[in-house]
Amino acid sequence: MSMSDPVADLLTRIRNANMRNKESLVLLSSKIKLNIVKVLKEEGFISNWELDEKGKFPQLTIWLKYVDNFPVIREITRVSKPGLRLYKKGKDCKPILNGQGISILSTSKGIMSDRKCREENIGGEVLCTVL
Repeated sequence: MSMSDPVADLLTRIRNANMRNKESLVLLSSKIKLNIVKVLKEEGFISNWELDEKGKFPQLTIWLKYVDNFPVIREITRVSKPGLRLYKKGKDCKPILNGQGISILSTSKGIMSDRKCREENIGGEVLCTVL
């Protein structure tokens, strides 16, 4: 089965696992998925991740983070879609919900959070927002 939007698939799997209060989830890995998961770990939205390269296809395991049995990720949404890309300049990246949430951007220096984009004053494609 071909997948036209692997980022949306990643976000949907995280959203579904959060709704079911799952401890972890396993999915096929790609460079963009791995980099998004690294940003989520750096910003404290997930507890850990692991890449298993045994076998034919690499698999990514993500451990979700909960505080008092409530998921840390309250909302995760795809912003830029394959049919409608959304780009922002570095100075236009405003904090989400007064800094409680983040935007994840794909920039010329890699995938990073809106905080890093503001620090380095670089823009890019807004992949998703996380609250």
